[in-house]
Amino acid sequence: MKRLVVIDIVGLNPSLLGEHTPHLNRLIADGFVANLEPVFPGVTCTAQASMLTGSLPREHGIVANGWYFRDLAEVWFWRQSNHLVHGEKVWDAAKMSIRDFNCAQLFWWYNMYADVGYSVTPRPIYPADGRKIPALYSNPADLHRRIEAELGPFPMFNFWGPAADLRSSSWIANAAKWTFDHHPCKLQLVYLPHLDYNLQRLGPADPRIWEDVRAIDAVAGDLIDHVRAQGADVMVVSEYGIEPATGCVHINRVLREQGYIAVRETLGYELLDFGASRAFAVADHQIAHVYVRNASDRPAVERLLSTVPGIERVLAEKGKAEMGLDHPRSGELVAIAEPGHWFSYYYWLDDAKSPDFARTVDIHRKPGYDPVELFVDPDIRWPKLKIGFRLLQKQLGFRMLMDVIPLKPDLVKGTHGRCHQSADLNPVLISSRRDFAVDQLPITGIKQLILNNLN
Repeated sequence: MKRLVVIDIVGLNPSLLGEHTPHLNRLIADGFVANLEPVFPGVTCTAQASMLTGSLPREHGIVANGWYFRDLAEVWFWRQSNHLVHGEKVWDAAKMSIRDFNCAQLFWWYNMYADVGYSVTPRPIYPADGRKIPALYSNPADLHRRIEAELGPFPMFNFWGPAADLRSSSWIANAAKWTFDHHPCKLQLVYLPHLDYNLQRLGPADPRIWEDVRAIDAVAGDLIDHVRAQGADVMVVSEYGIEPATGCVHINRVLREQGYIAVRETLGYELLDFGASRAFAVADHQIAHVYVRNASDRPAVERLLSTVPGIERVLAEKGKAEMGLDHPRSGELVAIAEPGHWFSYYYWLDDAKSPDFARTVDIHRKPGYDPVELFVDPDIRWPKLKIGFRLLQKQLGFRMLMDVIPLKPDLVKGTHGRCHQSADLNPVLISSRRDFAVDQLPITGIKQLILNNLN
């Protein structure tokens, strides 16, 4: 039986390959390495959807990691239903041409209700008393319990937030080995996020990054050796490269100062009122979808944003079409940051009015991506003591906020999302199959390459 394991090492690019990646180097020596032409925007959900459908956001609809749901008048990030991804997925195509095809998907996004045989993805439990309990979702429903019985609980707090580190990627890789052995599938998709963390925290120029490169190379290498020893082929892909972050653009504050944004005060803090706002931005790394309620306001908003320092370009209808982003979920306008800059979601003008979730890790409530969630507030004198006290409060059943995240965007040293001018910052493709060697491939070509490997 032909078997293929596709490993997504987030943040891997050609400049990181070399003396610190001996395991990946061995895979390259047996097969090949190529540059991937990134999709726009270069963010996780868009990149993964483009790989698995072979299409651009205009077709599959994943225009960012989150967007404005106009019919709900709400912004939602990091949704998990695979029904949001339009078009034929790679497993749909494989089932039509490969007898007894089956697929396992471990931690790739939009994992829930995907038409695959085996899947595991993070899914915290939110009881009615306000707690957040780490948990996983899987299909079959008992799959994650059987894996955790062997490996121990999934380290959720090491998957994202200030404590994000190698432990989550190591657990996922071990879960992939377990699934590979116990539930043989012709295609297995594995997501290893470790490089993403310190590339954003420290920046790609920090020498400490090489420790992370060596660490993820070892974790991926162990998985690669395990599956190749049983005859499987391997592909390693990545979603984007990360460039140094030198500045942050508070795009919603610009819009608010010009009267486009409406807020409502609740319990002493301000919430962005999307449905009442004339225009607001959904920030996602180096791009921002700008939703403009009235067509008559669009030219003025476009002119305004085009003058903001840190914004390189504002896409209207023609520009969105050129970038493959002309989908109804996109904003009426799309702002692209200048090199080194990224967009915050901040909309308040006074930190005393910031919402209660601003200083917490809360990826679903924030109306935009917040990389500052990777940091503990440096102004907290005894951070471990405060975190320990908050955990004690939680264990005792008290309502509490884990309010340890700073409002200091200058801490972020790495960012992504725009199209890079340097190929060294592009994502990368590595394959054990030399007969499929190419020098360059668009991310949308990954779907067909997977099918070629399996047929």
